[in-house]
Amino acid sequence: MSKIDLLEVYKLLFKKFGSQGWWPTTAPGEAKPKHTGKKPDTEKERLEIVIGAILTQNTSWKNVERAIENLNRNNLMDIDALNLIDTKRLAQVIKPAGYYNQKAERVKNFIRFLLEEFDGSFGKLFSMDLMDLRNKLLSLKGIGKETADSIILYAALKPIFVVDSYTKRIAERIGLGKKDYDELQKIFMESLPEDQKLFAEYHALLVKLGKEYCKKNNPQCGDCPLKNLCSYAKTNLS
Repeated sequence: MSKIDLLEVYKLLFKKFGSQGWWPTTAPGEAKPKHTGKKPDTEKERLEIVIGAILTQNTSWKNVERAIENLNRNNLMDIDALNLIDTKRLAQVIKPAGYYNQKAERVKNFIRFLLEEFDGSFGKLFSMDLMDLRNKLLSLKGIGKETADSIILYAALKPIFVVDSYTKRIAERIGLGKKDYDELQKIFMESLPEDQKLFAEYHALLVKLGKEYCKKNNPQCGDCPLKNLCSYAKTNLS
């Protein structure tokens, strides 16, 4: 169990930033995803979150947004359409996301998996128990822990805590020490109520903090909402 009160950390972040409306999805008739906080209740919305989770590997969300807009404008945010499209053509459509050839292969691989094992149904895939679903996703080439957990948390709406580079940096600075993915995930999940909405909002708030205040270089400790409980800030500001 963490000595840092991680629920208090959440409350401070939420007070500062408010709801982040994550994961962004695209409304019918539009092309650009928006942060509405709406839970995915259609196959298209679930697909968009899964595709976004794959595309966001090693790039910024701004680049992913451009790729998703391209998919929407080309009527490709659809399981059958993604199954039929040539991989090289798909790579060009998602080019703004970077590593586009690799990511096109990963998207195609996921779509084949969904069609072959679950009849193309997210309802069937997401009906699995959390850990069985996680192991199934991790068995797919190109889907690591962060991607799998993002899919589980935001698309399947199951309570698992997503750890990313922002989480690791912030956790180390506030005094949790340098931890790997599994260690940090365990700390957060044992320290917080098991709540999908809480985990989803918390992860998004840590991303916000990491982008705006707890930067890798030149962190803005003086204005940070966690400065009074952060050991790094106390040292940096002394």
